[in-house]
Amino acid sequence: MVVKKLFEIERKPRKGLLAFEWAVMAYLALTLLVMLLTYTKLENPESMLWGRGRVVASTLALWGVYRLVPCRLTMLFRVCLQLALLSWWYPDTYEINRMFHNLDHVFAGMEQQLFHCQPALLFSQKVSNGVFSELMHLGYASYYPLIALVTFYYFLYRYQEFTRVAFIILAAFMLYYVIFVFLPVTGPQYYYLAAGVGEIAQGHFPNVGDYFATHSEALPIPGWKDGFFYQCVASAHAAGERPTAAFPSSHVGVTTILLLLAWHARNRKLIYTILPFYVLMCFATVYIQAHYAVDVIGGWISAVVIYAVLLFFSKKFV
Repeated sequence: MVVKKLFEIERKPRKGLLAFEWAVMAYLALTLLVMLLTYTKLENPESMLWGRGRVVASTLALWGVYRLVPCRLTMLFRVCLQLALLSWWYPDTYEINRMFHNLDHVFAGMEQQLFHCQPALLFSQKVSNGVFSELMHLGYASYYPLIALVTFYYFLYRYQEFTRVAFIILAAFMLYYVIFVFLPVTGPQYYYLAAGVGEIAQGHFPNVGDYFATHSEALPIPGWKDGFFYQCVASAHAAGERPTAAFPSSHVGVTTILLLLAWHARNRKLIYTILPFYVLMCFATVYIQAHYAVDVIGGWISAVVIYAVLLFFSKKFV
């Protein structure tokens, strides 16, 4: 029965691009404008332009497939394409924000004022147990599986809201990426190395200026290095991490939105499945030195605001 529904031709197929695709196109247009205004300062403008061309081409191609065979499966392909492209958009933020002076010294200083220490520096030192380390890395590694879980839940059980949920998730990512482009904060794993761990431990937070325009070295990820989930996180970082996207934490922000979407669905099993990973995620981002604690707080606040705004617009226009 489920397989039959996948291929069942829709009676009223959607025409044109959908809201979640327009959200991506809007981000593409905004960053393209920034690129054109700063073209001579960019390190890889040609590859960035070609990448955007491929995003447009692949989006239009799957729109065409859906128009030929308008069913649930081809709609799923359209959503999955945009979700998969997030792994390309993320490092692209670094290509733009590396042109601006780094602001980590501001956020590390804010951290010191609030907590009278650097939680990201001390957390893994104070709690070095291997089991705890694996739990932290499990929480961090659960990010994309949780996105897939909520997306497929709505696709299978609440299809009438599927494209609305896709819009909320993808538009949230695009909004976070806009922030990351114009707010160049790299996070502890990069800034502590650039500034010197000794300086940080003494409460000194130097302004490193445009250091990250040419440097992308990071501290080793804290934790039990032989752990399975540690290796998962380390491999992901080696493949796609860049000195970008620290404030607010999109890991915390998006996962908060996923929890709110589970609450919206009123499905207790979904909520209780996400909740433990969500708690681990909030701690893990600081434990592995990906974020300052203020980034986590920023993730909570921004998620609630973004979710409320996007839910409102989705009900009006999606």
